[in-house]
Amino acid sequence: MKRNRKIKTGISIAAVLVVFALVLSSFNRDEKLFLVDKNLDIYYTLVRELNLFYVDEINPTDLVKTSIDKMLESLDPYTNYIPESDMEDFRFMTTGEYAGVGALISKHGDEVVIAEPYEGFPAQKAGLKAGDILREVAGKSTEKLSTEDVSNLLKGPANKVVRVKVERPGKKKNLEIDILREKIQIDAVPYYGMLDDETGYIRLSNFTKDCGDEVKKAFVELKEQKGAKSLVLDLRSNPGGLLMESVKIVNLFVPKGSEVVSTKGKVKQWDKTYKATEHPIDTVMPMAVLVNRGSASASEIVAGALQDLDRAVIIGTRTFGKGLVQTTRDLSYNTKLKVTTAKYYIPSGRCIQALDYSHRNEDGSVGTIPDSLITEFTTKKGRKVYDGGGIVPDQKIDLDRLSSLSINLVRDFMFFDYATKFANEHESIAAPEEFEITDAIFNDFKTFVKERKFSYQSETEEMFKKLLETAKEERYYDVAEGEFEALKVKIGHELDKDLESFKEEVKEMLTDEIVTRYYYQKGAIKSAIREDKGIDKAKEILHNPQAFGSVFTKGKIISMNIQALPAATELVPLAWEGLFDA
Repeated sequence: MKRNRKIKTGISIAAVLVVFALVLSSFNRDEKLFLVDKNLDIYYTLVRELNLFYVDEINPTDLVKTSIDKMLESLDPYTNYIPESDMEDFRFMTTGEYAGVGALISKHGDEVVIAEPYEGFPAQKAGLKAGDILREVAGKSTEKLSTEDVSNLLKGPANKVVRVKVERPGKKKNLEIDILREKIQIDAVPYYGMLDDETGYIRLSNFTKDCGDEVKKAFVELKEQKGAKSLVLDLRSNPGGLLMESVKIVNLFVPKGSEVVSTKGKVKQWDKTYKATEHPIDTVMPMAVLVNRGSASASEIVAGALQDLDRAVIIGTRTFGKGLVQTTRDLSYNTKLKVTTAKYYIPSGRCIQALDYSHRNEDGSVGTIPDSLITEFTTKKGRKVYDGGGIVPDQKIDLDRLSSLSINLVRDFMFFDYATKFANEHESIAAPEEFEITDAIFNDFKTFVKERKFSYQSETEEMFKKLLETAKEERYYDVAEGEFEALKVKIGHELDKDLESFKEEVKEMLTDEIVTRYYYQKGAIKSAIREDKGIDKAKEILHNPQAFGSVFTKGKIISMNIQALPAATELVPLAWEGLFDA
């Protein structure tokens, strides 16, 4: 009897606790809803009062957009508000498709120029060239227009003509050109081919819709028609994109049923596991995946899954570390919210997110995941891997830091402008695999740079200048004036001397710019392959079965010596600001 009474008492207490928990949960939920309603009401009245009483006229749309952007900025960089005016750009980011002329445009000083016409698309077929200055688009002067404004003028309904007036360097008269807009679909695989008799190569530049099919088509051709016995998949500087495309690509190389990635979020509906659902093309061919600091998101899923499943050797530098999942939610008035809803977890169970946005520093800055929270995981064959810092490659490649000279030549458009001049003076050049910067071309470039009165300060000189100013303020300069002046001479540079010192580096960058003018992106990739440390290391490992097999030794530690974030030198090829597709 006593036992039954105890059981009933226990049940009663449990029931009370459950009810209390439900009440507490309901209270917390209702309190949150009240706080949301309260603050939205405050916000509405604030905007209304500003609109009525602020001394100058305000634009309510701009004001609200700014406040929304600042609010979302406090969460993470990937949670964004997409106004109706940006929907076309959003669709292009996810599908790689838009209607326009097929060119990349950018600001060059105060002018908008063609940075690169895409091969086979309307701009290139109509005769537009890199370096052309856009003076008018659709009857409107481009003077004082932003790059985005010009891009919007060039875009429009497919099969409609847009007239442009361009100034071509070296030509006296402006050219008027009619361009028939088309649906533009940018290839996610800009190039694939054979590196040698045995090694196939696929360059994947983004994860837009159907890119998995493009990779599959390239791989099948390389394997069945070209006789590839090993493969290099290049994901360097690939910022990612659609999750499902990354799953499809991994599925080409791993057994059906293999887990590729899972997502976990606050709301249970975002907890999902994605597996290989199709029969693979090849599960045994030796593979290498090239990555760098610009490889992010879906690129990290592919590289990380193939690493965790011990399917490929990862070569390069530590990846970006974006392990956050975004979902698009519809808002009113044809706007959208791209919101972070979950985190990615690759097969070993690790999350690749590098920055901790949920725990900011006192100054609002974001830090990396602390060492105390980094966890060890194991790959399928028992190698040790770690979370909290992107994908650490199996074989690290030290980056060649670009000189201050090259960085400034890029920033001042010296390579770009010389390539424009060169292309206007030379109708053709040798094939991408054969073209070289001769001494004659290099000397001509040196003359060009001097005629443009190019000058620069190295980072060392800039830092020394600041040191000198501080020393004078604190009166240390007077004490050691001789030493300061001697050091100034030692770290000073001469343009002629620097151009000779960094001749090979300058020639490499000039080659890339010139080859692009004649053979576009595909040609530039072909040319760059000739001297590529990542590709050379991949071939070295893939051609040596023993070296390839040793990568996957049980117990091997994939070092967590996290490499420092890249200096500007690593990102300098992206130094063009305001690049827009048109």
